Amino acid sequence: MRGDAPLLAVTWRPCYREILMSSDNAMPPAAPLISVVVPVRNEASNIAPLIAEIRAALAGVAHEIVYVDDGSTDATPQELAAARAEGAPLRVLRHRASCGQSAAVITGVKAARGEWIATLDGDGQNDPADIPRLLARAVAEAAQGVPVLIAGHRVNRRDSTVKRFSSRFANRFRAWMLRDATPDTGCGLKVFSRALFLSLPHFDHMHRFLPALTLRAGGVVISEPVNHRPRVRGKSNYGTLDRLAVSILDLIGVAWLQRRGKRPVIEPEA
Repeated sequence: MRGDAPLLAVTWRPCYREILMSSDNAMPPAAPLISVVVPVRNEASNIAPLIAEIRAALAGVAHEIVYVDDGSTDATPQELAAARAEGAPLRVLRHRASCGQSAAVITGVKAARGEWIATLDGDGQNDPADIPRLLARAVAEAAQGVPVLIAGHRVNRRDSTVKRFSSRFANRFRAWMLRDATPDTGCGLKVFSRALFLSLPHFDHMHRFLPALTLRAGGVVISEPVNHRPRVRGKSNYGTLDRLAVSILDLIGVAWLQRRGKRPVIEPEA
């Protein structure tokens, strides 16, 4: 291994072998209530504004911000280092090579220390101001004793016509295949417990199927309307039409998982 940064090893896909962790990521003594996990790739211009918005939205709430740099080739690492130097409650992990959004989310959640997780896209289109409301709903629902996923629903999409059309088609086809009763699984803003996420099967593109996987695990999925904003800096890094073909295979795989899963009811000990 080169350099002084510690290395984590993961084994579920070859390109995930090496995850670099910032060597100065000292953990605070008390675990936060919520960890905001943000996967990014080549989003240098969005780093500082989004971190500022997250901090403002969660002022007064014990939180940490976990950025996972998915092999960026621009100034993203430098912008993250600058944000840390300015005092942001920020932890930074980096994939040596780009492994995709799901891999970045999985890396971030595994490293997170909060009981609750909020995921955000790193392009600034999700509004961090929605996080407290979704968190409050999640905490209230979890009091019923059932795992819960609160999924953002972008009622007024601020994307291109092509992206809106492809997303609408994908959502309808997915809903028909999986019966997950979720109008917008593609929204990056979601809130769930870390324990729930770690109990789910992890695979490439799994972030698009979190509602179906939560239902398979016996959980509850609730969609909440959230603000959606136009992208004002940078450009999309994770594609639109180029992922449709692989999504069909993913759908088949998740449908198989749904049909093969069993949830036994445990009787009390005699």
